[in-house]
Amino acid sequence: MKIAREHRQRQVLLIFLFLGVAGAGWKPRRYFVMEETPSGTVLANLVQDLGLGVAELAARGAQVVCEENESRLQLDLQTGKLILNEKLDREELCGPTEPCVIHFQVLLKKPLEIFQAELQVGDINDHSPEFPEREMTVKIIETSPVDTAFLLKTAQDLDVGNNSIQNYKIGTNSHFHVSIRNRGDGRKYPELVLDKELDREEQAEFRLTLTALDGGSPPRTGTSQIRIIVLDVNDNAPEFAQAFYRVQILENSPLGSLVAKVSAKDSDIGTNGEVSYSLFHSSQKMSKTFELNALSGEVRLIKTLDFETTSSYEVDIEASDGGGLSGKCSVSIQVVDVNDNYPELIMSSLTNPIPENSPETEVALFWVRDRDSGENGKTVCSIQEGIPFTLEPSVENFFRLMTDGALDRESRAEYNITIFVSDLGTPRLTTQHTITVQVSDINDNAPAFTQTSYTMFVRENNSPALHIGTISATDSDSGSNAHITYSLLPPHDPQLALTSLISINTDNGQLFALRAMDYEALQAFEFRVGATDRGSPALSSQALVRVVVLDDNDNAPFVLYPLQNASVPFTELLPRAAEPGYLITKVVAVDSDSGQNAWLSFQLLKATEPGLFSVWAHNGEVRTTRLLNERDVPKHKLLLMVKDNGEPPRSASVMLQVLLVDGFSQPYLPLPEVVRDPSDQDEDVLTLYLVIALASVSSLFLLSVLLFVGVRLCRRAREATLGVCSMAEGHFPGHLVDVSGVGTLSQSYQYEVCLTGDSQSNEFKFLKPVFSSIVDQNSGRQLGDNPSSPSILGM
Repeated sequence: MKIAREHRQRQVLLIFLFLGVAGAGWKPRRYFVMEETPSGTVLANLVQDLGLGVAELAARGAQVVCEENESRLQLDLQTGKLILNEKLDREELCGPTEPCVIHFQVLLKKPLEIFQAELQVGDINDHSPEFPEREMTVKIIETSPVDTAFLLKTAQDLDVGNNSIQNYKIGTNSHFHVSIRNRGDGRKYPELVLDKELDREEQAEFRLTLTALDGGSPPRTGTSQIRIIVLDVNDNAPEFAQAFYRVQILENSPLGSLVAKVSAKDSDIGTNGEVSYSLFHSSQKMSKTFELNALSGEVRLIKTLDFETTSSYEVDIEASDGGGLSGKCSVSIQVVDVNDNYPELIMSSLTNPIPENSPETEVALFWVRDRDSGENGKTVCSIQEGIPFTLEPSVENFFRLMTDGALDRESRAEYNITIFVSDLGTPRLTTQHTITVQVSDINDNAPAFTQTSYTMFVRENNSPALHIGTISATDSDSGSNAHITYSLLPPHDPQLALTSLISINTDNGQLFALRAMDYEALQAFEFRVGATDRGSPALSSQALVRVVVLDDNDNAPFVLYPLQNASVPFTELLPRAAEPGYLITKVVAVDSDSGQNAWLSFQLLKATEPGLFSVWAHNGEVRTTRLLNERDVPKHKLLLMVKDNGEPPRSASVMLQVLLVDGFSQPYLPLPEVVRDPSDQDEDVLTLYLVIALASVSSLFLLSVLLFVGVRLCRRAREATLGVCSMAEGHFPGHLVDVSGVGTLSQSYQYEVCLTGDSQSNEFKFLKPVFSSIVDQNSGRQLGDNPSSPSILGM
């Protein structure tokens, strides 16, 4: 048995190696995206690139598999488009490496087929140059010849390509300028070039600003101060034993290990011959990983190395003597890989539970990798014995876990499968991954709602997407058979646009109002919801939901009478002989809201003569409060307010103009002579026109009444000289009340219209109510035989 097992594992390894070599011949496709591109951006159309149809792509179970098992990319099976799942940071992904490439595979499961692809992440100029120090000191001998160049420390820019540092410049001065040099790796570094001879006795120190500019658009900059100290003569600079050092170090070397030792000599004596070492042109990562002894030139390790993160380091070391001269050498440090990474198993798909009595079913599809290189990165894969499952190698590093025949749930409902992945390094490292596989049952229970019906309340003018309630159902099954999906069922009323009113969260049954409700348009509605499990066949149940819309005070009162004109207020006539309590007019208003939101009250805000008029708060009747006298002006303006009882209350204003007349028998309603205000000239002319128009309409009305009465009484010519009276009932239409049924026109009025046959001006004899008394509904007070309002006749 042991020999057979070893032979079987050897066959799996040989097949894996063969498929890996065969897959190497595929030329991967490369796509491009700029860093910081928003998530959801479409990168490519895999339907066109793979030559497959959208339906075939979904049927074959297409899937995108990325490195690190990270979900940076997403495949939309509905359209076949490759979509960016998150913003990418090129510097975080690749650091200084260019180009920055993310490798991924497009996996087709049925049948299995893998396409290699790459996503190149382009750089944007999102980092500014940064100098390692805010101030650098440069020591220059005063006898230095013109055009002598002095090394300056470079700035670091995390961007690459044209977005990295492209130029340096310094402030305007007469002694120096900056020259740009290129290193062997393509990076630029600045040199300070002397333009004019120095004289330490004339000026011993200079301060300049060094600016680094990258090539972005617009360019980003970074600055550092240069402190230049002019020294006396020192004619020998330190010289290194060699200009370039190449060393290797194991990635598991302990901290403090000696990496390299550099040495420089200076022929001068004294201070000018004392050599000190410092890092020059080193990145932040370099300075945090290695430490240089300034006196001995030893480079030691101060941070743990990782070959998989950084495989090499480049550093420049400067040797400076006490006189300000310096020399430079370069050190290349190569990190040697050791077998310090365990193999990794990345699960691509897992089928769980497995239907019983299903022969040779794919349980899992996964791929393995090892971050090490060489033999340390090669792997073998196996599972334990004694279980009805087999492990089949596939293309590249993919494996399929299959059932070895039909499973019987009644015999065993759950399996724990351990997958062993080992590398070929020394010593070998092994990773274990356990998969729990369950055998599924059949779907024999329908979802059951916690209530047969639900009642939910929502206040009108709600915000869109408001959560108004939750329905809930349970299922006695397990697994997917108990996974419930909620849905809205078509309403019985075809005129109810349910999908525009309500939406439901299919996962948790939360109901949301899609738009603001309007109580005046819709007070309540019903619909049914369904709960369906994911069994095969699926089972479902229904429940009734009733949504009741609560009224909000969102409608201001609307004045029906008197009609409001923006330029000319409504005019009423008031005889000077009117008794206190005389009904001038009645303000008629309605409110579209309901309940207390539609209870209206009236208030007199402003009047030309405040003590002459009053308005009844509950019915809007405008009446006089005292007898008129000769001192009262002939024209009055009233400003009234109609307010509802909502919270907060809403209101509307009513502008009314009252003209005092001696009697309704005046055909042209002459006004007393008053001192005219020049500012009111136009308004008085308009009022005169209104009075003339009202008198004309009244005359025509009286003439029509006389003709009608004359025809009726033609047989009674002897009584032609007598006054003829008729009864006119002053009922207002019944709909001019508020929705509560109280309204502002809750009483019926009857008026006696008497005409004199011998009058040559067709004047009214008088207007008075037929009923001897009218009881106010709000105060219970009898109004007596007050004259009726002329405004009723105008209506």
